[in-house]
Amino acid sequence: MLISAEKPDIKLMTLEEFWDWYPDGYGRFELHNGEIVEMQPTGTHEKVAGFLASKLSVNIERLNLPFFIPRQGLIKAIDSDKSAYIPDVMVLDDNAMENEQMWKKRSTITQGKSVKLAIEVVSTNWQDDYLTKLGEYEKLGIGEYWIVDYLGLGGRRYIGDPKQPTISVCNLVESEYAINLFRGQDVVNSPTFPELNLTAEQIFQVGK
Repeated sequence: MLISAEKPDIKLMTLEEFWDWYPDGYGRFELHNGEIVEMQPTGTHEKVAGFLASKLSVNIERLNLPFFIPRQGLIKAIDSDKSAYIPDVMVLDDNAMENEQMWKKRSTITQGKSVKLAIEVVSTNWQDDYLTKLGEYEKLGIGEYWIVDYLGLGGRRYIGDPKQPTISVCNLVESEYAINLFRGQDVVNSPTFPELNLTAEQIFQVGK
């Protein structure tokens, strides 16, 4: 669920103003076309995201990969200084951080190649994940993006009719996302984590 947060004035914010406004240690907020949006995930939503982060962390450690998962971080829209998003889970390339000038001070990513994997767990605002963020992450050049729709909330054109829990794995191919759908006992195929060995149903069970 998304709730518009109170803003210090009526004008739309730039990202710089958003950074200065952002409350230290309180809440999770995104900037959508200059408007502050407070993210208010349910406990189950957080449980699913936490489960995925833990499974990915195990793979990163076991394979000694140069990746890390920040507790929270923003992804700046490529063609706007008025939009930035917080993925539910984000795997970053540690070797790329030296080229991210906004990371140390602002915890903000500006280059798609720095993000090995972005995951959004779908809530009632499913259009953000299937439309807005998919388009923004694709333009930025993020190589892999998961949409974890454990409740089957997305539009029928995305998850089928009748609706059912679905994981959409978007892989960047020649600057466009190729999308593969996983359900039930399908093993989720991740190019970044080929040894993950996790079925869609295992993820969905966490959300029940």
